[in-house]
Amino acid sequence: MQALAYNVQQLRMMVESRVWTSTHFLGRRELFFDGVSSVWCPSNPSNSQSISILRNAGDDPGDLCSIMSSKFLFTTRRRLFASLFLSLWPYPSSVFTAQALGDPSISIDEVTPTFSPSGAFFRTEDRVVESFEKNTYSVVNIFDATLRPQLNVTGMVEISEGNGSGVVWDDQGHIVTNYHVIASALARNPSAGQVVAQVNILASDGIQKNFEGKLVGADRTKDLAVLKVDTSNNFLRPIKVGQSSSLKVGQQCLAIGNPFGFNHTLTVGVIGGLNRDIFSQTGVTIGGGIQTDAAINPGNSGGPLLDSKGYLIGINTAIFTQTGTSAGVGFAIPSATVVKIVSQLIQLGRVSKGKEMRAKFGAGFDIRRKSVVERRGEEHELSISTFYLESNGEEED
Repeated sequence: MQALAYNVQQLRMMVESRVWTSTHFLGRRELFFDGVSSVWCPSNPSNSQSISILRNAGDDPGDLCSIMSSKFLFTTRRRLFASLFLSLWPYPSSVFTAQALGDPSISIDEVTPTFSPSGAFFRTEDRVVESFEKNTYSVVNIFDATLRPQLNVTGMVEISEGNGSGVVWDDQGHIVTNYHVIASALARNPSAGQVVAQVNILASDGIQKNFEGKLVGADRTKDLAVLKVDTSNNFLRPIKVGQSSSLKVGQQCLAIGNPFGFNHTLTVGVIGGLNRDIFSQTGVTIGGGIQTDAAINPGNSGGPLLDSKGYLIGINTAIFTQTGTSAGVGFAIPSATVVKIVSQLIQLGRVSKGKEMRAKFGAGFDIRRKSVVERRGEEHELSISTFYLESNGEEED
């Protein structure tokens, strides 16, 4: 179209600037040709009888041909339409200019993309989701009352070692966590009932409720502590305790906690080993630990390790790492140990031994002098240098 307009404009200028002695019109075959000029000129005598070029008075026909050759842009219809098509192709946005300017005569149907449904969860995914939703309200966030978050130079909040997790043990407000999570407060030898931590509990409406965590009891040798919060019974969601004695290596497990301050984070893994020695941050070694590759990071301490059915099988306590973050080797105190220690802490405020245990729990054991045991051992050709007392399956020094 631009080429045609250019030709028409040039013709108009020539008409206005020259005096013609006669009139003749150029047809479409003269304006559009197949690549070789079919317009008559002295050098093309074959066309001399088919067309007579009008010329200005005194002009040579050849001059007019050269003028037309230099002034007009000749092309074929095929080339014209091809040029129009190609000129629009690289600039698709120009086609929609009228719509962009709000031209009501232009309407383009809206295309709604189709989305494929996500489909149902796999059975294993269903169990994981169900376990998390059932237990997330039983997991709490615990802050040592003697420590406060500090802002570093970048403005980020530094997560101190006194930030950890815990579990709602019963509807009486008892909260179980690790001893080392509140170690700074316990170092001040607080008495029972004294506030040693701040406990954040997730309500059913998704809002965190803050409570004062009062000390009930703590045992450094097992890295366990019990706190108590004052709240209504119907607000609490006690966790369900499972049996750690029946665990198998390779079975699935889940960890819920607050790593690096990210509340209610779920990680999934498997049981990687049983009866591991846990080197606790309290400086003692705890036997019978559960090893897992579920990611356990700073802030997970005191949180639950669950089986695939959502039952508590351990309290996450430590990780083996050289970087300070999860390396796929985490450890949890088995639920069998947790039940024994927590029961004593709730009833006595401490872990008791000897006659006090027998009087309180009616445990069936006897205490013999070490000399007596050594003498009887010698009679049976046994060398005995130390002995252990066992109460309810718990070994005590």
